[in-house]
Amino acid sequence: MDKTIYIKAAALCSPEPGELQAFALEAMPVDKSLLPAALRRRTSLTTKMVVTAALHACDRAQCDAGQLPSVFASVGGEIQVTDALCRTLPDKDALLSPTQFHNSVHNTTAGYWSILNQCQAPATAIAAIDDTFVMGLLEAWAQLQQRPGDLLLVCYDEHWPQYLAPPMGQVALACALVLTSEGRRRLPAISRPEIEAEPEPMDKQLMHFIQRSPAAAAIPLLQALQIPDAAGRITLNISAPRWFTEIHRVAA
Repeated sequence: MDKTIYIKAAALCSPEPGELQAFALEAMPVDKSLLPAALRRRTSLTTKMVVTAALHACDRAQCDAGQLPSVFASVGGEIQVTDALCRTLPDKDALLSPTQFHNSVHNTTAGYWSILNQCQAPATAIAAIDDTFVMGLLEAWAQLQQRPGDLLLVCYDEHWPQYLAPPMGQVALACALVLTSEGRRRLPAISRPEIEAEPEPMDKQLMHFIQRSPAAAAIPLLQALQIPDAAGRITLNISAPRWFTEIHRVAA
């Protein structure tokens, strides 16, 4: 029998927080001061955005970030750095920056998060195009079935160079969730993500926004978390096949 998975806390961060107002969600601006100076100089805006969301989610959940296993879900990861390196390669006289090369891998943010919090718990980096948020949530759900405790899930993407895949990557956004298999109070609970046999139509404004910002696939779940005693089916992606989770409140 599946264990019940609860959502302890959530947080949003964006360098353009006003973009979320249309969906009645509040996003924090990027807080660079959360990183010590040495890391601040080495990290991109993407990592700073993720750290802001993740630390606030951990604080709201009252859990130790240094002890949390984590799942980092992103379509492009450090795509600005990777794009800059690729554009430099044809120039045989150009010198590649070792720091930029180090920062170009998909799990860069997961690595800096571990360094910042001196965290030795397992960290997973995942990408699945339009299904990135739901696959991150499914990975987190599966991990919590295997071990008790809390887990951090962060879904994020930065601004993309628009010649790559417009309109994707037009809005930078990071969403952090602290999930747990040990509900201690009346927390919202979610079911295992599954494929919808007959998907319901999605709001066109929301669908357009998710196309511009892959991490925004978390918005329907975040909106449900704001409703006391919310219950029902939550759509988790925009492409076919559609995935969903059921949300409800459990007296723990």
